[in-house]
Amino acid sequence: MPELFRSPFDRHSTAAQVIDGVDLSGKRAVITGATSGIGVETARALASAGADVTLAVRRPDAGEEVAADLRARTGNGAIHVARLDVADLDSVNAFTDAWAGPLHILVNNAGIMMLPELERGTGGHEQQFATNYLGHFALALGLHRALAEAGGARMVTVSSSGHLFCPVVFDDLDYRFRPYDALGAYGQSKTAEVLLAVEADRRWSGDGIRANALHPGAIATNLQRHTGGLKTPEPYRKTIEQGAATSVFLAASPLAEGVGGRYFEDVNEAPRVTARPLELGVPGVAAYALDAGNAERLWNLAATVVR
Repeated sequence: MPELFRSPFDRHSTAAQVIDGVDLSGKRAVITGATSGIGVETARALASAGADVTLAVRRPDAGEEVAADLRARTGNGAIHVARLDVADLDSVNAFTDAWAGPLHILVNNAGIMMLPELERGTGGHEQQFATNYLGHFALALGLHRALAEAGGARMVTVSSSGHLFCPVVFDDLDYRFRPYDALGAYGQSKTAEVLLAVEADRRWSGDGIRANALHPGAIATNLQRHTGGLKTPEPYRKTIEQGAATSVFLAASPLAEGVGGRYFEDVNEAPRVTARPLELGVPGVAAYALDAGNAERLWNLAATVVR
């Protein structure tokens, strides 16, 4: 097993600190779900380093408000807004069809969490799986040529320690036999997102595209609207600026050059675990989330659903 990647940063580091001194002039970035939380902070950090940033968002009106604020805060006028709903394949396809030219950074940040009732989305799949995984899979596939054209692109997928609650259950992805479980469904979708990074890196590293997944940490955002708010005890929580640090590091830091197919938290690669840690805040990634066979199997399944 390769040695774990270590950086000079830790759980207290902020996006501003990890982007300090980085020049992204001439680089183009797309960030999904960039109207709140760590998506906005990720956009701010990349724009502050000179990147041309597109906020790919479900509500363009809200996106325009964020973009105007970010232009004023960063002095970077190259912040754009485009409609993208990762829960809607037609919207994803429209976005990728409209994209022209190279893409250097793709941050798969949008997501939903713990829907209280079973809902179905793309292809009849459980909605969290359809949104968090299938939507971003379709987006990555549609932007593959643009990423390859960049000659050294990075794809960053925001997963969660929630993946430790459930592997991808291939025999019942969509709760057609099992009783629906909101946390289990969320966990399965987050495991799928790690597997997306693993397989994308295997398939596309030869095109100069490196892909990684991450857990941003416990941050109070709109994501917890179905959970009654963040439940993590205060000592283990992060600010939004700290929560975006790992995304920004993987997207832009020269220190992460050539790194791919891995899962990070606290701006460092997480160790593999064979059981969910009992103590809150202990780092770890499940072996099943990094399994190459699982990653390939899931990719092939997804390819039958999206175009």
